[in-house]
Amino acid sequence: MGTTDTVHSTLDEETLADLHRVHGVQLMRALMRITRGDRGRAEDIYQETLMRAWQNPEVFAEGPEKARPWLFTVARRIAIDHHRMRAARVQEVTDAVGEDRPDHRDPFDEVLAARDIMALLAKIPAHQREVVVELHLRGRSLAETAELLGVPLGTVKSRNHHAIRRLRPVMEASARATAV
Repeated sequence: MGTTDTVHSTLDEETLADLHRVHGVQLMRALMRITRGDRGRAEDIYQETLMRAWQNPEVFAEGPEKARPWLFTVARRIAIDHHRMRAARVQEVTDAVGEDRPDHRDPFDEVLAARDIMALLAKIPAHQREVVVELHLRGRSLAETAELLGVPLGTVKSRNHHAIRRLRPVMEASARATAV
């Protein structure tokens, strides 16, 4: 009796590179939306999608340009599987800090960081400072900041741009001083 070895063909590197080149940006953009901005999860799903493409070369017989529907369907299914796996995990819920897990947060570091941020913000005009605080410290969107401050969206963008331009050299100098 002879044994038959099953040989699975895989996608050649050039076609895989073409898939990445032709569809990579759009696929990553879609995955970033699906994962609500979680770049790590999006990249994991993207890599798994390309792995499945590599394992299924017959799908790409007509060329990588026509592969978009297949890629997006596979990526969506992988994302759903990832979501289901995360939801199925038992999560520990407790208000108490476990005795075997001491609280490593040092409030002193937070106080120093806050003091440093306040010192940096004091170096820019108040109208720029309030934009930086709303956008970068409170995590508001440009539109939310514009509405909150009662200024046009373009003004928020401009104030943020000028504030960052003023803060960048100060922050770089501070980083160099602490690195020494």
